[in-house]
Amino acid sequence: MRIVSGSAGGRVLKAPTNADVIRPTSDKVRQALFNVLGQTCDGFAVLDLYAGTGALGLEALSRGAVKAVLVDSGREAQALCKENAQALGFADQVQVLPFSADRAIVKLHEKGEKFELIFADPPYAQQAVAMLLHKLAEHPLLSEGGRLVLEHGVEEASPESQGPFARLDFRAFGDTVVSIYG
Repeated sequence: MRIVSGSAGGRVLKAPTNADVIRPTSDKVRQALFNVLGQTCDGFAVLDLYAGTGALGLEALSRGAVKAVLVDSGREAQALCKENAQALGFADQVQVLPFSADRAIVKLHEKGEKFELIFADPPYAQQAVAMLLHKLAEHPLLSEGGRLVLEHGVEEASPESQGPFARLDFRAFGDTVVSIYG
């Protein structure tokens, strides 16, 4: 697993010891995702919910984002996010929050935070797409014109719209589906 492109392109990320607990987004899916989103994230603030290794947020930093908030309640994931950010030279631009996605959304909203790009890659068994859309509608964190990227299993439906969110794109990669909302 490595950073696909940008200033840290080709650099290797530390992987989890147990891929059943932390399921990183593959290089292939990240490349395809950024092909859809655009190759640069110049000046973006990025939120990565269920961050795991931090690969999505770190990929955005490599492509010009100025800040990444990486959220994960797992201790191994928190350590991986910090280690990977440090190894890539992004430690000063990364904040790791040791919370559940629900709690982080509420806390970040209370602080008035806004993000141009939000990634959420929950465990597929949680069926979390509708819950995340509802929670982010209640506690808006997405900047005007921003994108919300939800990664989920093929068996979980993603609505065409929910609250303020409209699905702009939908891509399947084997067992993985990426739904992009604006």
